[in-house]
Amino acid sequence: MEEITKNLSGTSLLVPSVQELAKEKISNVPQRYIQPQHEEDIVILSEEANSSLEIPVIDMQSLLSEESGSSELDKLHLACKEWGFFQLINHGVSSSLVEKVKLEIQDFFKLPMSEKKKFWQSPQHMEGFGQAFVVSEDQKLDWADLFFMTTLPKHLRIPHLFPQLPLPFRDALEIYSQELKKLAMVVVEQMGKALKMEETEMREFFEDGMQSMRMNYYPPCPQPEKVIGLTPHSDGVGLTILLQATEVEGLQITKDGMWVPIKPLPNAFIINIGDMLEIISNGIYRSVEHRAMVNSAKERISIATFHTSKHDGVIGPAISLITEKTPARFKRIELKEFLKNLFARKLDGKSYLDTLRI
Repeated sequence: MEEITKNLSGTSLLVPSVQELAKEKISNVPQRYIQPQHEEDIVILSEEANSSLEIPVIDMQSLLSEESGSSELDKLHLACKEWGFFQLINHGVSSSLVEKVKLEIQDFFKLPMSEKKKFWQSPQHMEGFGQAFVVSEDQKLDWADLFFMTTLPKHLRIPHLFPQLPLPFRDALEIYSQELKKLAMVVVEQMGKALKMEETEMREFFEDGMQSMRMNYYPPCPQPEKVIGLTPHSDGVGLTILLQATEVEGLQITKDGMWVPIKPLPNAFIINIGDMLEIISNGIYRSVEHRAMVNSAKERISIATFHTSKHDGVIGPAISLITEKTPARFKRIELKEFLKNLFARKLDGKSYLDTLRI
């Protein structure tokens, strides 16, 4: 079982903790973190962003209601086609659970280094504290630490991670993990409905799927304009549900050649389409590049919950969406192979998805 998890989550070179580095109150950022190429990118600042450049908001209650369901479904369809991102409100996950998870994550990142060492990545596993997608010693690094682990199905959990987490945190995450699995299933089934797929098709892709979590810690940075918190990329998964644990903004997505900052709404999840859903929808829905910027004064913490299809499944365009007029735009590939190839590369926009296009 250990072998399966290793293959599914890949490995990453071990690098120092950025959180520990930031505690040293340095005034200049070490060379390996400097990525000034992002400075020239055009960013639409929140103040000047009119409502046409804010990601769509989908109301889950309206989506599931008899009266307003079809108009909300049209909104969802448009959000997935045009933006690849939306905020989900009235999602039904208890706000007290969400608040508990936010606070516990903040405490988890405050653990002393001696405690964190027990949860650190190893050369064999990318799961644990560290960074992801580091494939060479001279690669530029993100200004962030992460904690990554497989959460579902339970038999794929690595024994020294989830089962050993500090207790209130572990209990909260256990419930959160189950709640988000249920939410993800409802969301993808609604997407299947919007795409006019066969009724059970989307469920079959994701039913016994894998779930993993990536908790991100972006420490304050003395030269925020010279670094990046998270390199621009699209998510290699099916669906990502993001919870912002602190009030600091930082997430930006691409739209019409510009970077648009996202202002998280209270009690909302930010949901985005991953590469797998772009493949399943035969290119109708789009996974969109996004990145995280950092702040000079405040830390930012977020938790992304990723949902993929089952680990022994195959990813390819949904059969019901392939017609003579709309032939398959992507190759079919086993999930194991898909993930192995994904984790063997550094993050680089949508370059991995491009290798699968027909």
